[in-house]
Amino acid sequence: MQKHFSLMLMGLAFFLFGRTEAQSLVHWVSFEEAIELNKQNPKKILIDFYTVWCGPCKMMNKNTFENPVIAAYINQHFYAVKFNAEGNDTVRIGEHTLVNPQYDPNRARSRNGTHQLTQAMAAVNGRIAYPTVVYLNEKVEIITPIQGYIQAPDMEPILHFIAEDFFQTTSFEEFQESFSGQL
Repeated sequence: MQKHFSLMLMGLAFFLFGRTEAQSLVHWVSFEEAIELNKQNPKKILIDFYTVWCGPCKMMNKNTFENPVIAAYINQHFYAVKFNAEGNDTVRIGEHTLVNPQYDPNRARSRNGTHQLTQAMAAVNGRIAYPTVVYLNEKVEIITPIQGYIQAPDMEPILHFIAEDFFQTTSFEEFQESFSGQL
């Protein structure tokens, strides 16, 4: 009986805490899906460029994107894309097809070549770092890439600054002084 009860508790714990990416709080879509959704109902797009080997990427997924306040705000104001920056996806943007020409399937779980979409969107001063979150406007133009691990309390004002178009009229420093969020 005790063994049966222990198995039930383990199952309940897995159900409550063992979400997979598919069961994530953020509603992640592919890049192409975000573009199509944006055509029907324009919203900004948030792209999380990550790699499979990146510790800070995993921490940001767990500690930031799985924060209920952050996830709810993202779901309401953005189309969210989680993109493996060194993966083998084929991305079509209009007439252009972007791939990872240096992708090596034997290195799928370690460092790999950099995807062309990553190179086009996530580089800052010619440098790519992981994680990088890139924000696009409703016209699918880059607003800004932000590199590095961002904790939930630091992400919240960034999301509001971008989603509510404060970036068009004020500096982030000025905005942050008056921002009072939920975290």
